[in-house]
Amino acid sequence: MTDRGPADSTRDRIVTAAKAEFSRHGIAGARVDRIAKEARTSKERVYAYFRSKEALYAFVAGQELTVMAEATRMDPTDLPGYAGRFFDYFTDHPEHYRLLAWGRLELSETPDAESPTWAAMTRKLEQLRDAQRAGHLDPAWDPVDILSLVCQIAMSWVGQPEVAQLSARQARDPGTQARRAAVVKAVRLLFPPARTPGTGGGSS
Repeated sequence: MTDRGPADSTRDRIVTAAKAEFSRHGIAGARVDRIAKEARTSKERVYAYFRSKEALYAFVAGQELTVMAEATRMDPTDLPGYAGRFFDYFTDHPEHYRLLAWGRLELSETPDAESPTWAAMTRKLEQLRDAQRAGHLDPAWDPVDILSLVCQIAMSWVGQPEVAQLSARQARDPGTQARRAAVVKAVRLLFPPARTPGTGGGSS
């Protein structure tokens, strides 16, 4: 019992340091010696927990996907609301967006069926199919297209920092809330929230 506390603490420090390192430098640019130094441990200790830098990134990215899914909570009957939460999450945590974006840029392999990314996408697609079967979403849309479009719209500002900078100077309303409203409106036009008796429609 007494041995687990320090060990777990070291591992937690490694993971925290790795998140910051991968966010700043990507996978290729990250250095295990910097991670070890920030975590107040040794490279050998890092490799004792994670067999490689890529394995450490995979763990950190998987952990981030779990946190993101919990924070954003996709409701297939209210995709505009989901897009708004998605926008909020990455606006508040741009370093988390960078962490995941590095993986997309640098890892050539597509996620396998055992990966957290694949599992999360599969669950969301099944939710969308269930919503279509229940009459909450237009069945003419392929669920894959729905998921892709909603996520891309929600990430459009954090994924295009140069356009975000332009909007700060050129937009009629340069505020973050105006950008959020545009995201929610765009998704609402494509995928209106499901109407329920007595409500007159969904909200976001």
